Amino acid sequence: MKPYARISLKNKIFISILAVILLISVTIALLARWILISGLTKELELRGIAVAHSIAERGGGFVLDKNYSELLSLIFEEARLRERQHMINYIYVLDRSEKVLSHTFTVPFPGPLSTANPVLEGNMHSVRLVAVGAQTSYDIAVSMNEGLYRIGTVHVGLSKEHIDKLVAKLRFMFLGFISAVIIIIFYVSHRISRYITSPISRLTNISDELSRGNFDVHLDLGEGLDWAVTNCPAYKDTNMPCWHFDEQGRKSRKSEGKTGQVCSTCLFYRKRGGDEVIQLADSFMSMVWSIRLYRKRLQESEMKYRSLFDSGPDPIFVVDCNTDLILDANPRAEELYEYSKGELLGVSFMVLGHDQVRECLTSLNEANTNSGCVYYPKVLHYKKGERPFYVNMHACPISYGGTHAMIVAVTDITEMMEKDAQLVQAAKMKTLGEMSAGIAHEINQPLNAIKMGSEYLNLLIEQNREVTETQIRDMATEISQQVDRATDIINNLRAFGKKSGLVMERVDMNEPIRGVLSIIGRQFSIQRITIRLELGENLPYIKGHNNRLQQVFFNLLNNARDAIQEKMESEPGMWGDILVRTYAMEGRVFASFADNGPGIADSVRNKIFEPFFTTKQTGKGMGLGLAITYGIVRDYGGTITIDSQPGQGTTFILSFPSAESHPALEHNAGRVDKKSAQPSEISL
Repeated sequence: MKPYARISLKNKIFISILAVILLISVTIALLARWILISGLTKELELRGIAVAHSIAERGGGFVLDKNYSELLSLIFEEARLRERQHMINYIYVLDRSEKVLSHTFTVPFPGPLSTANPVLEGNMHSVRLVAVGAQTSYDIAVSMNEGLYRIGTVHVGLSKEHIDKLVAKLRFMFLGFISAVIIIIFYVSHRISRYITSPISRLTNISDELSRGNFDVHLDLGEGLDWAVTNCPAYKDTNMPCWHFDEQGRKSRKSEGKTGQVCSTCLFYRKRGGDEVIQLADSFMSMVWSIRLYRKRLQESEMKYRSLFDSGPDPIFVVDCNTDLILDANPRAEELYEYSKGELLGVSFMVLGHDQVRECLTSLNEANTNSGCVYYPKVLHYKKGERPFYVNMHACPISYGGTHAMIVAVTDITEMMEKDAQLVQAAKMKTLGEMSAGIAHEINQPLNAIKMGSEYLNLLIEQNREVTETQIRDMATEISQQVDRATDIINNLRAFGKKSGLVMERVDMNEPIRGVLSIIGRQFSIQRITIRLELGENLPYIKGHNNRLQQVFFNLLNNARDAIQEKMESEPGMWGDILVRTYAMEGRVFASFADNGPGIADSVRNKIFEPFFTTKQTGKGMGLGLAITYGIVRDYGGTITIDSQPGQGTTFILSFPSAESHPALEHNAGRVDKKSAQPSEISL
């Protein structure tokens, strides 16, 4: 059966039908041959016996009368009657003593023939095959009786050659009939097997073409399958859901009357009536058509996203998460990073972002977002030639060619940060201008003390009064202290007015607060505003920059002052009060600024950090202070909480992670520290 299993289904069906029919035909042929040939031979023998009996009955009188001439005429007539002349070789009659009375031989009677087939007593006839010269005959001997007495024997020789010719003719006719039947069966079985297996053969050919990637192969699976691309609405318009395999499409079918959906009326996915092979062909067609639709949609989707990838305004990279190698990059990446695509592909992403890839991988593995994406703001990247610039980086995990990878989109924010830096610096200068009177007063205080001391010494000299060593030492000490005080004020002003870079350092929260108060503290007291300090001791350091944090605290104190002065207009004689507290709790360091101003209305609370939003009168504020404050606090991983009740004041609570509990901020600090000497560093 093993070779049988290797042949095609069509040949299996064909051979099976042919073998069964041939077996039946051969069986019928053998039975028919046995029945027909044996029957023919028996019939001829009976006919010979009948001829012999006829001669015995009619020739008995001629034998008794010894009228042998009539007897001879009788046997010749019987031998030559109709077709017997071809079947009967001879007829002869013997008397009781086996003497030949008459015969039909045209040659002398062969002597041995008279004793070749005797009829034994008690038998009516005898049949025996005898040879006479070149001829072989079935010798049929019948006794000739007269009453109860036997008077002779009649022998009729049937030609064996003639009988064999009849049998051969019958065999030829029978075999011809059988052969014709076999040929017809061969043809019919071949047609049947081909008809049954032709759909399967077409399915096999189409499957082979599909496996080679030829999805445009013609789907010829028989009549009634007039499936052309133009007949499928969902294929022409891939935005249209297909009712067969789109769940959305099935839902839309229910409302197709309202939406004008025509997809459900197409000819595809319709089952025809028929046997299992036709049902299989229909199911295969539906499967192939679904694959075509998916493939078309996939191709369009790939083209769309490839177009977005190549035409995107920002650089986009595909990075292998295991090796950090760049697998792909769009043209914008070449333009911004000034590398050719050939130089970017296969290069470690660390070249562009140094430690960012490893941090990004860690963040991707630990991402708790639904999309698994992470966002890195204001990180430092490097162009060709190690020239730094700032970007916002957004990374999402993807599968790229079977590789675990991430797609990284970066946005160049260098220009934006420069503008932000200019804005912050302008705001600082504006603040210094507003505080100039108070600053002048702060500086004037030590100058007055120095002047008074020097005038006191001059007066003693003019009056020729003795100046003791103790007086000189006390006066010099006082003048030195006042100079130190003026120096501190000037240093704080210089530090505050200096541009600061986006750097991180370990900062004691109390230092920038004291620095700001050294500048504005005296002015606030002149404006009848008391600033109370409750600064915590031994606070953990935070990651930030002293100068930028001074800007934050400066803005909050100025806003508190403005709010208090607004309330003073309606409540003359009121004294303002600002309580500044710092403390640490649960790995974070807090700074709160509470004033007794009018508070913030609920309707504007969510807008106060928006740029250019202000509740102050026109000309008294641009609405940028809190927006800048919010941006700086966010850069250092901090948060701002507002607690305010209308008429009862406002409390701003700033919270920063301690340097030890927020190591993620180290990447900015470490990166900038290493490149702090770069002349093109972005500064604020």
